[in-house]
Amino acid sequence: MPLILTEEQTMLQDAADGFLNERAPIAHLRKLRDERDADGVSRDLWRAFGEMGFAGVIIPEALGGMGLGAVEAGVIAESLGRTLTPSPYLGSSILAAKVLIDGGSQVQQAWLPRIAAGEAILSLAVEEGAKHAPSRITTRAERAGNGFRLNGAKAFVLDGHVADALIVVATAEEGTTLLLVDPATAGVDIERTVMVDAHNAARITLTDVAVDADAVIGAVGGGEALLDGALNLGRACAASSLTGAGDQAFKTTMDYLRTRKQFGKLIGEFQALQHRAAHLFSELELARAATIGAQIAIDEGREDAPLAASIAKAKAGRVAELAVQEAVQMHGGVGMTDDFDVGLFMKRVRVLNELLGDAGFHAERVARAQGF
Repeated sequence: MPLILTEEQTMLQDAADGFLNERAPIAHLRKLRDERDADGVSRDLWRAFGEMGFAGVIIPEALGGMGLGAVEAGVIAESLGRTLTPSPYLGSSILAAKVLIDGGSQVQQAWLPRIAAGEAILSLAVEEGAKHAPSRITTRAERAGNGFRLNGAKAFVLDGHVADALIVVATAEEGTTLLLVDPATAGVDIERTVMVDAHNAARITLTDVAVDADAVIGAVGGGEALLDGALNLGRACAASSLTGAGDQAFKTTMDYLRTRKQFGKLIGEFQALQHRAAHLFSELELARAATIGAQIAIDEGREDAPLAASIAKAKAGRVAELAVQEAVQMHGGVGMTDDFDVGLFMKRVRVLNELLGDAGFHAERVARAQGF
């Protein structure tokens, strides 16, 4: 199994890189941050993302998307990691779209063409604590009349403050249940949380939120499989973003080593730094191979796909963290100043590492699956 991109996937990568470098470079993130934009994300850019086909990468062609797979979804996620672009892509085009593709009713799937066009943003509300723990959901969905009443609180809901609809993960008497909720429903309280990397999430409190039975995605109590499928794809795409961020931090550092002089010599000529750079390059290639391998496993529907996604997320997270740490150190003290981009990459990697489970979470997941 070749762990490299095909010619078509490389063309998609070139298109995504070109679009983002032109329309949403790192200066775009700085502008949204410095102007304290109320949304923290550009709706115009999201629509343009849809026009390019990127927002509907995994959505079937019959529903307005490109009908591609996890590898292609990862290609776009890696490009977003390179430019640090604040975008609803992971939360809306990957997590929410995957749930609706796999389990949505015909009425619920009417959201998919709007997501693909960049006209709508959906958010998956799953996290409840400081750490990723999808097996310990305390939000309750209790039967009330012909529907349900929701009570609970969610944290780290990606772009939840600008979501046109929420997919809430709750526990019903029958088991894990996913429900499509209008954020304007009485009892839904949403608070935007600007993260350390200037990207967006929200805290959501649900207090006696009444929804109809039609809000259930799939079957009551049958949400665990839908959730697992979305999370595994999301983890593989997050691994791609981590790889993209780490790789761009590495390239930025290489440019710095080729121009910065010390004691009359380019610091890139120092053998100690060359060894560290070579090691980091090798680690980034391993992380990219593990990530593509996980995405291929997902596309092929293999039984080992969930563990492959965990391995990719853990490996990419550790390597990206090494990349940004090396970038800051090789830049010296100026690396942590806001004038240099490497500090922004360090913050982004920190957030991506926590998203959908950090390296410790996934290492334990793999160990338990192997009987340790």
